[in-house]
Amino acid sequence: MQSAHRQKLSAPPALAKGAMRVTPLGGLGEIGRNMTVFEFEGKLLVVDCGVLFPEDHQPGIDVILADFTSLRHRLKDIVAIVLTHGHEDHIGGVPYLLKERADIPVIGSELTLAFIEAKLKEHRIRPKTVHVEAGDTHQAGPFELELVAVNHSIPGGLAVAIRTRAGLVLHTGDFKMDQFPLDRRITDLRHFARLGEEGVDLFLTDSTNAEVAGFTTSERELTPAIDHVFGTAPRRIIVSSFASHVHRIQQVLDAAHAHGRKVAFVGRSMVRNMGIARDLGYLTIPRGLVVDAKKLDSMPDDKVTLICTGSQGEPMAALSRMANGDHQIQVNEGDTFLLASSLIPGNESAIYGLINKLTDLGANVVHKGNAKVHVSGHASAGELVYCYNIVKPKNVMPVHGEAKHLRANGELAVRTGVPEDRVIIGRDGVTVDLADGVAKISGQVEAGLVYVDGQTVGRATEDTLKERRLLREGGIITVLALVDPTTNRLAEPLEFISRGFVHDDHTFDGASAEVEKALERVAGDRVQDVERLESLISNAVGRFIQRTYRREPVVIAIVVDA
Repeated sequence: MQSAHRQKLSAPPALAKGAMRVTPLGGLGEIGRNMTVFEFEGKLLVVDCGVLFPEDHQPGIDVILADFTSLRHRLKDIVAIVLTHGHEDHIGGVPYLLKERADIPVIGSELTLAFIEAKLKEHRIRPKTVHVEAGDTHQAGPFELELVAVNHSIPGGLAVAIRTRAGLVLHTGDFKMDQFPLDRRITDLRHFARLGEEGVDLFLTDSTNAEVAGFTTSERELTPAIDHVFGTAPRRIIVSSFASHVHRIQQVLDAAHAHGRKVAFVGRSMVRNMGIARDLGYLTIPRGLVVDAKKLDSMPDDKVTLICTGSQGEPMAALSRMANGDHQIQVNEGDTFLLASSLIPGNESAIYGLINKLTDLGANVVHKGNAKVHVSGHASAGELVYCYNIVKPKNVMPVHGEAKHLRANGELAVRTGVPEDRVIIGRDGVTVDLADGVAKISGQVEAGLVYVDGQTVGRATEDTLKERRLLREGGIITVLALVDPTTNRLAEPLEFISRGFVHDDHTFDGASAEVEKALERVAGDRVQDVERLESLISNAVGRFIQRTYRREPVVIAIVVDA
């Protein structure tokens, strides 16, 4: 297999005439921030533009974007953004790209466009949208797009076939092959087969469940487990799910209605998205079932259901705030929490910590680990093999997954007959050129992590996060030093002020001696640079603390001219 991880890659050469370049800027090596750029005849097509949610080692970060650096000088060449479906890891980055050029056409299905339009409204962006459905074709510059119905955990999922004179590329987006979907919209394998007969030159396939044998369980098989929860819960039921998981929310609404419970949506994104899904007919809500959350206070607990966000342990989401006791909804003894979502890799610690907090508060927590209350929205190995055998692609590049998922998917492709040297295991930023029916790695563009920190984008760096981790783990020590500018010696004893660092009256006794030694070494230099003196002092104190207490707090020195 062609593996980008085994090669030292530089910037790609100019694209050869008649060739197509494929550049994943996100989604390879991670579950999230999916974004792939296609280039042909000087024009660019973007498929998906999502976000990645931060992990515990990225404190203070809201979301993580794909790196637009390689596009910034070519924004005028982008002919469209095609969205395969409405999940955040595929649409969450669109507002940030449109802030760089607002008139890029956004192509998607009805629900997907409704979700992104609502999101863009919050950013004060009015997008230029193009509504398409399965079976439609659309010309975007030199790219002819053909949309294919795929089944996923949200209505309106689309695969996209991209035709140019360089060849035919098929991008599955997120998909599975549920034969009994709640909305009766199955993945259109007949369409896949027709494209296979035409000749698919490059197949980009969802890799999330490539390590899972067999076929993904049907959504309908969850109904008995969800119904059991509603039939046995003695008090309130609080369901946590993704704010875009329309199918799961429908199952919960049906169960609540069957058991005589009222339902309230909690959280801005949940209220917004479910309102959109209801208005467009993707969510069926019996009259009187959904009420305002405030009305539930006057109802018996065994007649109440709340549906909220936060199934991945996000610190600011409703579920985490309930567990921490800082939400208007307080957790009571006997409440049942139903976590109707999968564990996104990297979020395990946050989720299990959340489960423990809720359990300590007396709640019963039902989750994928102890009940059949969630199935994946992604194709397992059996489904992927089925698709390879139908499509019979000339070249394959697995997408949407961590390294182990991409590798497993590539191995499936080889086992179905795809030549090993035609399977590309890429990483974010790798460029792949398709010419004369052959896809090859050609180079690498910048594709780092771009952090959104409040209202700032890209200003938080790895150094910023390192400082935050140090503050969280070791605290901070401020050293106030009065220094004689003529001798560079201390004019008065050092003053130490600490926060989050355990100390007593004698903790810093040895630190003063270390600082005096450091200043002694430059005593004859008449150092006029205050920043250099501050660096000397902070380094001396930091070394002393690390050596003596095996801690690494942030040390800040402030030098005052005596």
